[in-house]
Amino acid sequence: MTEISTRERAKEFAKAIIFLVKDVQSQEREYILTGQLLRAGTSIGANLSEAQYAQSGADFVSKLEIALKECYESEYWLELMFETGYIAEAKYKKLVADCGTIRRMLISACKTSKAEIE
Repeated sequence: MTEISTRERAKEFAKAIIFLVKDVQSQEREYILTGQLLRAGTSIGANLSEAQYAQSGADFVSKLEIALKECYESEYWLELMFETGYIAEAKYKKLVADCGTIRRMLISACKTSKAEIE
């Protein structure tokens, strides 16, 4: 069995966020929270894609750290949207679990990459 890369997981997460945002916006007409979630949730993968072409080890780590920050931000917006009734519990738990998996992978990658450039 092949392991799914952080970048692939981030892309799948981004797609799930896009579908969630489309659904909430069409049903609830809520655009502020969903816009924030959309930016943060899709930025994780975008930063990982940028990291592939980093100019240096430090630049690579910087992109990973930005992706990690966006991951934490995504968790915040998901939590807020769940607690205010915009997301059902089952959907919330799935997305937060996926985001947590990505977060742990990013933390590990940051630690490894920092150790390599020091």
